[in-house]
Amino acid sequence: MSVLDSIIEGVREDLAARRLPLAQIHQRIEAIAPPLDAHAFLTRDEMNVIAEVKRSSPSKGALAPISDPASLAEQYQEAGACAVSVLTERRRFGGSLEDLDAVRKRVEIPVLRKDFMVDEYQFLEARAHGADIVLLIVAALSKSQLNDYYDLATELGMASLIEVHTAHELESAMNINPRIIGINSRNLKTLDVDSHAFAELIPQIPADVIRVAESGISTRADVEFAQNAGATAILVGEALVKSGDPISAMQELLGRR
Repeated sequence: MSVLDSIIEGVREDLAARRLPLAQIHQRIEAIAPPLDAHAFLTRDEMNVIAEVKRSSPSKGALAPISDPASLAEQYQEAGACAVSVLTERRRFGGSLEDLDAVRKRVEIPVLRKDFMVDEYQFLEARAHGADIVLLIVAALSKSQLNDYYDLATELGMASLIEVHTAHELESAMNINPRIIGINSRNLKTLDVDSHAFAELIPQIPADVIRVAESGISTRADVEFAQNAGATAILVGEALVKSGDPISAMQELLGRR
């Protein structure tokens, strides 16, 4: 079993334990504010940052305790982040829907629910907890699931970050005419990182698609490498949460200090 398969197995088990009646989740959706236009935020600057609230990861273990995710998200917003990514997977990343709730209440920029979305209910759940963006990992989904989940997220008013790692996955992603594609330099099946995925795949994405470089970005040189490949946004978690000063760390990544 690959790392990705193991994570998804746990995600399904946890979902079964917290699933609410559909009528209840729809009531929550109706009561919450409509989603923000994530596409507008992700194109506002030459290089845009999706800053991540991330306590741990399968590859690095514990990263930072993050006792107050909302305060961290607020610092991200102050530093110029265009969106905040919140891990909600519990077993491997130490996240929760409570973190998502706390961040959504504190910031005025789009919030990405970062999880392994493998069930229709999770999309309703994401919107009920205030998500403006959801993650769709091509490696974790069949072609029909990718298409159906993209349509469902769009119907709920949310943007979708379509994540790929290989040329084959990118081809599958392009079939749904996405507006945002993330190139993850980390292979989720092995956890190996190959930053050359940016240089190989980003140039293959049409210019009218928002191109996000994910994973392995910790220095200004990493940002420049991704930007030179054609990235219009980066998703950064580890480098920010481990810095001790996320505002300065983000300014350094963007070459503003």
